[in-house]
Amino acid sequence: MTIRLPGAGGELRTYTPRAEPLALTTGAPFVSRTVFSAAHVVADPYADVSPDSPAAVDWDATLAFRRHLWSHGLGVAEAMDTAQRGMGLDWAGAAELIRRSAAEAKAVGGRIACGVGTDQLTAGSPVEIRKAYEEQLAVVEESGAQAILMASRALAAAASGPEDYLEIYGHLLRQASEPVILHWLGPMFDPALEGYWGSSDLDAATDTFLEVISAHPDKVDGIKVSLLDAQREIDLRRRLPQGVRCYTGDDFNYPELIAGDEKGFSHALLGIFDPLGPLAAEAVRVLDTGDVKGFRELLDPTVELSRHLFRTPTRFYKTGVVFLAWLAGHQSHFTMVGGLQSARSLPHFARAYELADGLGLFPDPALAEARMRNLLTVYGVAQ
Repeated sequence: MTIRLPGAGGELRTYTPRAEPLALTTGAPFVSRTVFSAAHVVADPYADVSPDSPAAVDWDATLAFRRHLWSHGLGVAEAMDTAQRGMGLDWAGAAELIRRSAAEAKAVGGRIACGVGTDQLTAGSPVEIRKAYEEQLAVVEESGAQAILMASRALAAAASGPEDYLEIYGHLLRQASEPVILHWLGPMFDPALEGYWGSSDLDAATDTFLEVISAHPDKVDGIKVSLLDAQREIDLRRRLPQGVRCYTGDDFNYPELIAGDEKGFSHALLGIFDPLGPLAAEAVRVLDTGDVKGFRELLDPTVELSRHLFRTPTRFYKTGVVFLAWLAGHQSHFTMVGGLQSARSLPHFARAYELADGLGLFPDPALAEARMRNLLTVYGVAQ
């Protein structure tokens, strides 16, 4: 059987779907790397809401997907950018997500870290921003999860220079009860974060970021870097204090960054490990044996898919992530909170399907093909 898929120019091309999925199984916990998947949320498709309404979440399907990730040994990075923080999921919804996921993690023995931000605010003074961070930090710590201090749109707008970042982050790190992960999310993921750490000059911003860490190394478990610049991440991780980890958030260059070099390596906290979960886990277990070549042979072929999903405008990568979860059978529908399923084009979906199917990511290729055909029919593509 073949399927006709639309290309970027509107032409239809014939594709032959894969007959069998890649054979992947669960296995032992990872030993050489700490790996988190930033997980998406599943919308409630029956809720009568608009894109401006508070998110209506299908909690059963959302938690089931987290159990899927945990079953493969991955940690879950919860209530992060992949979960549509600030793009459909507000703080009230994120707080509920954190509480539910942390309780589920405790019940099944899964590792979890949760995003702490300031999305209660659209704008505010440094004092108000600090209080917003404190409120969210308290929710995460009370849930028993590790905290990830995320970049703040409100702080990016209000800060007059590096000193505001040093003051607010210093205060939060002194207050945190356990070591946290600091997250540097670049403007390609969120344009409102341009100039974070007090400068649009990335060298100057890096110096401020490192100053925050060096002042409180005992309170920083690691940093997540999402700048899509492999060399900058390598240079940064080589400057980290002893014991502070680098978690790559580079969805373009993750195989080489995780594999590392003679001077070190990155751990991982990645949105692309949502659709790649089982395959990524298999690759890391190969790396655990010291087989870097085998690790790269498994993970390198996934980069084309990742770069496709995260192509500009990068912030809409979540749409492709949820689309693949639907095709893979992890949810019964292709609906997103905030109506974000409309954020990518039909040719984009077609290419994502083709690449993911070619990698063997779909547990049931026939189901994925049937759902792709349904989407094509909705868009008026005759087969």
